[in-house]
Amino acid sequence: MSYVLYVVGYLIVIGGLIYGAVLLHVPTPWIVVGSVVLVGIAILTGVKATRQKDPSN
Repeated sequence: MSYVLYVVGYLIVIGGLIYGAVLLHVPTPWIVVGSVVLVGIAILTGVKATRQKDPSN
């Protein structure tokens, strides 16, 4: 559940950044590249922050 909240938060931030970039007339290919990079960072940090520790035997 916390992973879903993490991803939703990142998507809201990415959406705001995309909206700002559109208002600033940033070319569409750069908006797409930035969005893909931010989604990748969101996935990596979300998994890192919410993963369960391996039990030690």
